[in-house]
Formats: sequence, structure tokens, C-alpha cells
Amino acid sequence: MPINLLPLDLARWDEHPRDLLIVSSFVDERPLRGAAGLADWRLCGRLSRLIKTDRQTGARGETMLLPPGRRLRFEKIVWFGLGASQGYPDERFKSDVAWILEVATKAGARDVALQPPGRATGIIGARRALELILDLAPDELTLSLIEDPAGQKDVAELLRHSRAERNA
Repeated sequence: MPINLLPLDLARWDEHPRDLLIVSSFVDERPLRGAAGLADWRLCGRLSRLIKTDRQTGARGETMLLPPGRRLRFEKIVWFGLGASQGYPDERFKSDVAWILEVATKAGARDVALQPPGRATGIIGARRALELILDLAPDELTLSLIEDPAGQKDVAELLRHSRAERNA
């Protein structure tokens, strides 16, 4: 599976439209941060309103398909609830990512933008998230990991190494 980096920057998201934007949040993550926060801003607070009216709580297992409107250049947005942020071990991260990628695959997406669960809040490091994702990612997806500049720097070498192995 090809993995690319996508900056945590709305202008860069607009440059290359993708099939699916995946955002996630913990039940105790307020306000929304990272990719979910940027999507919320671009959608004029639609995600925040869904939280305020309890239509989306961030409870583990919760999913919601959203239209991107005219302000986000994705065909679809899927929002995943991750439960409580405390005690977020590697096993739970892997379970969440496997579930997220399964939903993306079943939705027919081929080009997916995803900020790994826990990255917006710093619960998991960028390098560790990528190491775990490399073991899980299906071959039929192109995955663009949404990362801030520090996260991009942390994973650049690992990503180059992974690409070299794939091309060898």
C-alpha cells in the first residue's frame, strides 16, 4: 500500500482531492483538534454542532458518514468515535486503525486521507503510529497520513525505508 504524507494544512488538502477523509475523536477530546478540528472549521462548525446535540459523542465504535459540502475536496467524510483517551495502548490503536481501514475499503475508497488516532492529542507519536499502520494497511488503498511538520520529520526516514523495501 502506498503511504504518503499530507500536511495538516487545508490549502494542501485542496490541491489534490481524495476519495475519503477520515477523522476521529475521543469522547473526552473537546474542542476537536488536528484534522477533525480543521474539517470542523471548514464545515462552519458542523462537527461541533453534532457533538453539542449529542448526535456524535466520540463513543468507541461510533461512526458517521458526512457529505463534505463545497468546502472540502473529498468525496466523503467518515468520522469515528474512539472512546476515552486514557489508557490508549498500541493494541487499541491497531484495533481502531484496522476497523477504520476496513470501513474505508468496504466503502470503495482507493485514496484515503487519515490522521492516525491519537495523533492530534499527542497520545501516540508519529513514528510509532506509522510503524503500527505499516503492519495493517491493505494493498488496495493509497493512504495519505495527515501530519503536522514535526510528525512529518519524525516519519520521513521510516517512510523512505518502507518505500525502498516495497520497490526492491
